[in-house]
Amino acid sequence: MISLLRRHTREASVAGAYLALLAVLAWQAPRYYQQQFASVWVSIAPVLVLAIGMTLVILSRNIDISIGWQLSVCAVTGGLLAREGVPMPAVVVIVIAVGAAMGAVNGAMVAWMHLPSIVVTLATMVILRQGLAWARQGEAVYGLPADFQWFGLGQTAGKLTLVLVALGLFCAFAWGLRFLAGGRAVYAVGCDSEAARLAGIRPRRVVFAVFVLMGALAGLAAMLQSVRSPQVDPNAGKDLELQVIAAVVVGGVSISGGRGTLFGALLGVALLGTVGSALVFLDVHSTWQRALEGAIILVTVASESFRRRARP
Repeated sequence: MISLLRRHTREASVAGAYLALLAVLAWQAPRYYQQQFASVWVSIAPVLVLAIGMTLVILSRNIDISIGWQLSVCAVTGGLLAREGVPMPAVVVIVIAVGAAMGAVNGAMVAWMHLPSIVVTLATMVILRQGLAWARQGEAVYGLPADFQWFGLGQTAGKLTLVLVALGLFCAFAWGLRFLAGGRAVYAVGCDSEAARLAGIRPRRVVFAVFVLMGALAGLAAMLQSVRSPQVDPNAGKDLELQVIAAVVVGGVSISGGRGTLFGALLGVALLGTVGSALVFLDVHSTWQRALEGAIILVTVASESFRRRARP
């Protein structure tokens, strides 16, 4: 047990912080659990889906800062398709394919053209943002069919579906990273791509695959995000990449690649997703939300740096 905690110090510390926050809420604002707790998990379900993909990308020693606008493009695409009468199952499949295609563009430039992922995804972020602004002029997609919102399941069943889909994907990818050869290949490439190549792994294919998966998950997250409203906002994914990257890093995924777990990413998403609403119930001014989130990120990253330096 002690050795397990030593191997997962960051995850344990984030879990402790999350449980401490929940304990404070139970003590100071018990109404939070009646009015807000379930809603928080519904709202962070798309973030968790994105965090799964971002974890894979960062584990491979890359990053994708275009995911927010990938989500926006996919959300608008889904809304337009649904408004034209395309059945919802087909809409979901098409939107995921659109996201995977955008991820494939990023992956091809990073894996085979050897361009830095930060530069590639910054460029695609700007292209997607400006292209969407030109196409929609800030106008939301209205006139959606009745079976679009909550997938036509009704609010209660729809909310439950969103959370179950996100948690189901989390369990599937967590299992795959631990037990499948593809999951181990992602860690190997992130640790040392040349050593991975000598071991028979093809780093370019691994990097390309994680970007395609990131795009596909952005498409799915777009649907989980957009079905919560009767219209689709073309700016739905604005700044979402920062929230996702912060949650993943806070959860213990090393920004230098090759180390971290999806469980840590889940804890990071839960902690940062709870902070904002918790402050309201604790009567703390909302302007402190970003400051507190920044402090959490700074403390967790600094503690990891100190811990690594303290190693013999």
